[in-house]
Amino acid sequence: MASKMKTDILRALRGLRWKNFPLPFLAGCVNAFGVTIFLAPVKLYDSGISGTSILLSQITPEKLSLSLFLLLLNIPLFLFGAKKLGAAFTVYSLFAVAVYAGAAWLITDVLPIDVTMASPLAGQDLLLCALFGGVISGAGSGLTIRSGGAIDGIDVLAVIFAKGLNITVGTFVMVYNVLLYIVCGCVVHSWILPLYSIVTYAAGLKTVDFVVEGFDRSKEVLIVTDKPKPISDALIDAFGCGTTKIAAVGGYSNAEKTVIYFVVNRFQIARMRNIVRQIDPHAFMTISDVADVFKNNDR
Repeated sequence: MASKMKTDILRALRGLRWKNFPLPFLAGCVNAFGVTIFLAPVKLYDSGISGTSILLSQITPEKLSLSLFLLLLNIPLFLFGAKKLGAAFTVYSLFAVAVYAGAAWLITDVLPIDVTMASPLAGQDLLLCALFGGVISGAGSGLTIRSGGAIDGIDVLAVIFAKGLNITVGTFVMVYNVLLYIVCGCVVHSWILPLYSIVTYAAGLKTVDFVVEGFDRSKEVLIVTDKPKPISDALIDAFGCGTTKIAAVGGYSNAEKTVIYFVVNRFQIARMRNIVRQIDPHAFMTISDVADVFKNNDR
């Protein structure tokens, strides 16, 4: 059993790509910049283990720094989830966390940057600090996800335990953060900073979506029609890209139908809709977001 586990780990580690490491390195630096320049100086709190580390660094002796708590709390969580999430995910994640902790230490303890009383860039303006801290740390988290890892151990716990609790991963993380902000409010005897931290959390969530899924998301279109050939030909003609035709049967009528699958960008939706309606006014269409589109340019 031990031999098989060792073989599986070695096989997974051989699959690591060195060209993927610059992205988590950049992610760790970006995250450290957002947290140490905008959030920690004005006692705002990031989400997850990052926010927990900020709180613990505030209420413990000075030698127990943010960087130390980032390592102490995150490393066991990622090692705990290594079997379920894979060796490659764990390595990329631990690397990003190590860079995050190291860059935070450089900014707060080595470089000549004063981050003790206020943000070097936004002063004591809590709204600016919350927004920019959330956006920048969210960008760091998104970059880590794109590299195949994560930068916060709470994500690991969410993946492992959310299904057993019959909730989504996002709900698990949200519940943790709400509880964290309640604890922060009780500890600092003020609800202003935790409430601004919720702004940070919201800005970070939106930024993660943008970084992971892209700013201009494509749209997938499913068209159920009795006139698949003229519609398909017209769409190919108009947009210069292919369609996929799928045979189907109407659940109520039992009539044979065809489903046309087509991907467009948001600027092409109105034109696509007009083309379909002109050919088949009774066609049924659904339009959904697509996060990523991969295509073979040789075809």
